[in-house]
Amino acid sequence: MAAAAALAFLLPAQSARAQRSDPATDPGQASRPSLAARRAAAPVVLDGLLDDQDWALADSTDGLFHQSIPRQGAPSSERTVVRVLYDDEHLYVGAVMYDRHPEALVSAGLEQDFATQDSDIFGIALDTYLDRQNAFLFAVNPAGALFDAQAFNDQQSVNRAWEGVVHVATSVGADGWIAEIAIPFTTLRFRETSGEQSWGVNFSRRIRRISEDSSWAPLSRQFRVYKMSRAGSLTSLRGLRQGRNLWVKPYANAVREDGAGAAEPGERIEGGLDLKWGVTPQLALDVTLLTDFSQVDADEQQINLTRFPLFFPEKRDFFLENEGIFAFQDSRVRNFRTGSGPRNFKLFHSRRVGLSADRYPVPIAAGARLTGRPGGYAVGLLNVQTRDSDELPGENFTVVRLRKNVLGSSDVGAMFVNRQGTGDGAAGVRNRSFGADGNFRLAGGRMLVHSYFAAAGEADAKGDRTTALAEVAWRDPLWDVSALVKTVGDAFDPGAGFVARRGVRQAFLTVGAHPQAAFGGVREFNPYVDVNVFANPQWEIESREVKPGLDVAFLDSGLLSFEYSARFERLASAGVVAGTQVPAGDYGFRTLSASYKSDLGRKVGGTVSLARGGFFDGRRSSASAVLALRPSPRLFLEGTAQHNRLTLGGASFDANLFSGRLRYGHDTRLFASAFVQYDQSAGQLLANVRLNVIHAPLSDVFLVYSEQRRTRPASGEAPLVARRITLKATKLLAF
Repeated sequence: MAAAAALAFLLPAQSARAQRSDPATDPGQASRPSLAARRAAAPVVLDGLLDDQDWALADSTDGLFHQSIPRQGAPSSERTVVRVLYDDEHLYVGAVMYDRHPEALVSAGLEQDFATQDSDIFGIALDTYLDRQNAFLFAVNPAGALFDAQAFNDQQSVNRAWEGVVHVATSVGADGWIAEIAIPFTTLRFRETSGEQSWGVNFSRRIRRISEDSSWAPLSRQFRVYKMSRAGSLTSLRGLRQGRNLWVKPYANAVREDGAGAAEPGERIEGGLDLKWGVTPQLALDVTLLTDFSQVDADEQQINLTRFPLFFPEKRDFFLENEGIFAFQDSRVRNFRTGSGPRNFKLFHSRRVGLSADRYPVPIAAGARLTGRPGGYAVGLLNVQTRDSDELPGENFTVVRLRKNVLGSSDVGAMFVNRQGTGDGAAGVRNRSFGADGNFRLAGGRMLVHSYFAAAGEADAKGDRTTALAEVAWRDPLWDVSALVKTVGDAFDPGAGFVARRGVRQAFLTVGAHPQAAFGGVREFNPYVDVNVFANPQWEIESREVKPGLDVAFLDSGLLSFEYSARFERLASAGVVAGTQVPAGDYGFRTLSASYKSDLGRKVGGTVSLARGGFFDGRRSSASAVLALRPSPRLFLEGTAQHNRLTLGGASFDANLFSGRLRYGHDTRLFASAFVQYDQSAGQLLANVRLNVIHAPLSDVFLVYSEQRRTRPASGEAPLVARRITLKATKLLAF
């Protein structure tokens, strides 16, 4: 009854004012929707009901959101009304999501940074500097879970690891659901001023049961709520202050390690701290001392069926925060089909810091990072010192990144990276990388031009130590076209980065279309053709792949994909592929694959993939399946199986991988998770179990158990590789 009464109380009485233009603070954008924030006359009670008197007096949106999916530009099927209040310490956002079927609401978990794509959500994007490029992102689901992130360069990159103090309360009633969000100003960055200021803002809503995405400021279907060049304006903000903006987060650790592969066998008690200081409204300093990452999820094993190294993503929060500023890499841009990506090249890949080549932790003594966006620049400075370990001697890593905004939404920049040995036997060993890049977003974001030049390696390295790329991509509601040319020298070696393939030239071309459909439950067809060629420095072909395909997107968010691949591979000398020696020679082979991913917002969902065809001098048959169960917002279960049957180099063998995952949330402050993976071909079993109690905002207690075990130990080998039990406590102190 309380929620229903609040819904009636909050009918949009002042919607006419919500569409005012703001030409004074945002010239030339008079057509943008606008919403005025109101200063609260009394403290706001966060209860998910919006029954404070100030909410009724606040300016409101008119309830009309515009669909981007499935019917671009059409009115949303359900009304959404948003109001904004503020006081000296918080920005408050209240949203009423009317819904004729509240019993069908979907909440995909209670944990922070839940899977937003599988859930009903209300989302906010705040462009606090009104640069129409960058944003803080917040989303909540009906169960009260929070997702927070940062977005950069007008949707080009998103940092999902960013976390801020945010308070959320929700309620569900007979007419829909309500979200009430309080964001402390110390969580944000903005310009302090005694007068009035405006921010860029957009609001979004996802109705999972009908797979509908809509937003307050209209968006094309290839864009998301953090496309800030299309956002509206939040006006009438006066007298905002951030205070000292100093956070100190100490930790204490009790650790026990066993096994021949343990980094530091035995028992020990450790401590350290992280510090964050808002040096200016545009610059933030992060410092870490005696850093510990024991609460980070374990890497998932991967089956390598190529002759090139595997890429493992970063998972550690210290390196992930503001990661977009340090990005100097092959692009992987949402909704654009490109011929490469970060898994092929990154000039700085933070996985090279504090982790050995075989992914064992190397102790970090201290690190500091200064990042921000002062005066149209993006600045990133990083320095990390590791300690001596059995795996590696101590090293120092220094990264300098500078980018300058040009032409509104584009940027040019430069980067310098230095990796230098400091420990016993490695002092003076040095690897340096430097480069310049440009990222141009034209035609309202529909066209991208990306280019870079870089050099990397040790001073006495012989050969070509450079790489360069030029790429042009176009994406509108119908067409998707891109072309790329790239060169990588044979001696190009970014010691603190990642490169998958050296001594090659690459050319890539793709043409695709995205026609809409209105029959058979189909939302969109996406036929495409990719042509990808790798050659030696004389442009003699080493690899070639022609890959036509078809994706069929359904109204229920299901995705059906078909792909045909015609490949040519030339091995100038015998090489190792999938762990097997393959003779030198020319190989031509074809593969047909198909996959289907269901709507994972349902209680039962999953993915199935099949592939069959030639593989160098033999054959390959692959099948994989994922079964996901979500019986309630509290519980998520997932099982994965991957089977590969290969005939290669005259031998036949299987490469199989099995895993299981469980997540349980008692509420939004108590979580348990478990992950188990078995690599049959390697005879390795990996387990990771974690209990997390959030005892205060951004303050945690973790109990983590991890184990790596051999299932087929050789003679003289112990089954146990490594076992670690960690009890860790953190506490955020804000000043």
